[in-house]
Amino acid sequence: MAALGAPLRTLRALLRELRLAAGRSYRDSPAYRHVLAAFRAHRVTSEKLCRAQQELHFQAATYLCLLRSVRQHQALHREYHGRGERSPQEVAGLVGFRLPQQPGGKG
Repeated sequence: MAALGAPLRTLRALLRELRLAAGRSYRDSPAYRHVLAAFRAHRVTSEKLCRAQQELHFQAATYLCLLRSVRQHQALHREYHGRGERSPQEVAGLVGFRLPQQPGGKG
């Protein structure tokens, strides 16, 4: 298993991805409240040792990976997705050519 890093770092990165996904009102979302409540409930204190802390941290890291991957996929999709059929003039311009002009101004 790969090293997970610090739980606080994972929490901060997870909240950052939620902010990027939901916009400025991310603190009102149920996902934000759930993540904070779960991390608070599973933290290690001097009175008890939570056995499920590593499990929660692994699930949080997995969810963080999912959120990052979805955001990156959407960015790549927006950049490289086809825009439908193009006219011959547009295609010629993309590759650096000009279509010949027909006599009589028809083309």
